[in-house]
Amino acid sequence: MTDGSGDGTPVAVARPRLHDYYRNSVRPKLMQEFGFDNTHQVPRLEKIVLNVGFGEAQKTPKILDSIVEELGAVTGQKAVITRAKKAISNFSLRQGMPVGARVTLRSARMYEFLDRFISVAVPRIRDFRGFPTSSFDGRGNYSLGIREQMVFPEIDYDKVDQIHGMDITLVTSADRDDVGMALLRELGMPFRGQTPVQIG
Repeated sequence: MTDGSGDGTPVAVARPRLHDYYRNSVRPKLMQEFGFDNTHQVPRLEKIVLNVGFGEAQKTPKILDSIVEELGAVTGQKAVITRAKKAISNFSLRQGMPVGARVTLRSARMYEFLDRFISVAVPRIRDFRGFPTSSFDGRGNYSLGIREQMVFPEIDYDKVDQIHGMDITLVTSADRDDVGMALLRELGMPFRGQTPVQIG
């Protein structure tokens, strides 16, 4: 990567602190806890998907545009509009109609988002008592719902057209829920009934 000055000078790009924390602290701890023989067996975070469903997108495209803009501000990555895969007459839904927006984060942006989410956004959730441990899918992946986008400090309240929630899915390489939960717990996810791990 260059420094943008035009002379091609390379510049070092620091790894996200949560990625370094995973490599230096989480991975060795999980190897010991579950008896893994090598680092390739240790589960890792593969991607984070943020999804906002909006059934009125066809009628109010301005709000859909603001959702796309908000997701971009929160994640640092352009959101894609999701469309209906099939028609459902009861909901006046035609195939191909816009129904929301989604962002898929990987690598550095994934770790940066999770770090900000845990340390900045979660403390802003009203009456928060920890995420339930029952929201794993049986294969080590975890999904949670946020009721309003205002918990993210990147959102400008004065520019919000409509309060909406979003679903966030953390996809791991674990094949079991207990291993996936241990990974996320060590990365700082505050689960209900467990003492949160403090990232230094």
